[in-house]
Amino acid sequence: MVHTRVPAHRDGPATFLFLQGVASPFFSDLGRALKERGHRVRRINFSSGDWLFWRLPADNYRGSFENWGGYVADYIARHGVTDIILFGDCRPYHVAARAAAEPLGVRLHVFEEGYLRPNWITCELGGVNGHSSLPKTATEIRALARRLPQPGRAMPSSGDMARRSLWDVTYNIANFGFPYFFPHFRSHRPNHIAVEYAGWIKKFSRRAHTRREAARLNEAYTAVGVDYFLLPLQLDSDYQIRVHSPFLGVEAFMDRVIASFAADSKGATRLLIKLHPLDSGLINWRKYARHSAKRHGVNDRLDIIDGGDLPSLIAGSRGVVLVNSTVGMLSLELGCPTLATGEAIYNLPGLTHQGGLGTFWTAPVAPDADLMRDFRRVVLHRSQVNGGFFSRPAIARAVAGTILRLEATLPAAALAAAQAVRAESGTTQDLAPVY
Repeated sequence: MVHTRVPAHRDGPATFLFLQGVASPFFSDLGRALKERGHRVRRINFSSGDWLFWRLPADNYRGSFENWGGYVADYIARHGVTDIILFGDCRPYHVAARAAAEPLGVRLHVFEEGYLRPNWITCELGGVNGHSSLPKTATEIRALARRLPQPGRAMPSSGDMARRSLWDVTYNIANFGFPYFFPHFRSHRPNHIAVEYAGWIKKFSRRAHTRREAARLNEAYTAVGVDYFLLPLQLDSDYQIRVHSPFLGVEAFMDRVIASFAADSKGATRLLIKLHPLDSGLINWRKYARHSAKRHGVNDRLDIIDGGDLPSLIAGSRGVVLVNSTVGMLSLELGCPTLATGEAIYNLPGLTHQGGLGTFWTAPVAPDADLMRDFRRVVLHRSQVNGGFFSRPAIARAVAGTILRLEATLPAAALAAAQAVRAESGTTQDLAPVY
């Protein structure tokens, strides 16, 4: 069915529709702040966890996924939705929402973890990562950077891991314990949450040993004279692997890199594989890596580290090879040769090595430092907000910065209408720029 009705209320304040976010009060706090600014706010919950983390009026979608696309298209038209806010544009519900929203001219604001870490979150108009509208050539980047002011200094906004874990457990217990409220909901996660938590429990039981081993390897690999390349793994469930790369999973990527390393690297060079810090341990990556290394004859030149200090490991390496992780941005900022095998906002001539894996091991090309500075400025101004999702101070800072970014995308008439609502309610204080 093609939905062509024009959403109502286009002459008033913007109407923001919130879909799924992270297991955090961030979306709820942002929705409340938008209402206080005079905008209209709506929300659709898909699960008990969504309901638990939203403190404003909402609609609950209890239908099947097959009917979701038609439902959201009608919802947009019926309620005059002008803007959709969501976390992760590759989740199945969000893919369908994008397809319904685009013909109606609805703006899509996508949140993700920061392209730049730490202290930043991503809020990008239209899409993120492989769907990003950030410039794709050095000429565009340099031209845009010249028109942008020097970004302000970011305030530290580190997350609270204990609080993040508590919110995640609370969200998933709500979904697991009360499924009958949303009988057709299916999570975007590939594994059942009980299975994931079992993996985490096993991982935490070995935490002391893992930390000691990581500290030993970190010290050994950052010693003077060690010649190595770094391979940081992403989560196998990451949509950047599943949607924005040529690989079916992390195992295929890892095997391809190890095979190339065996064929083309020098005999003394080592390969250090770094596990993702949020990997639950369900998949034994050590076993897969060792099996691949033995098969390709480089088991004696390969190590696996679960932990360690990422910046020092990058700085000490000859180069970093990855799919499209945000680690690539840090690597490029540190001036380290970087090869990305998937779609990434930074995988551009002048930044990443463009010669393929075979040439990377013998002649890795470092990024153009001036171009990287310009690119970082563009990324900051176009997509980054200072703050975080997982501590109260970080959320407050992120909400303030996000309001500025969202309002910068709105038509003048919508801003004027929101200002009139604020004036009528007696709320007239303007926001100050936040970095």
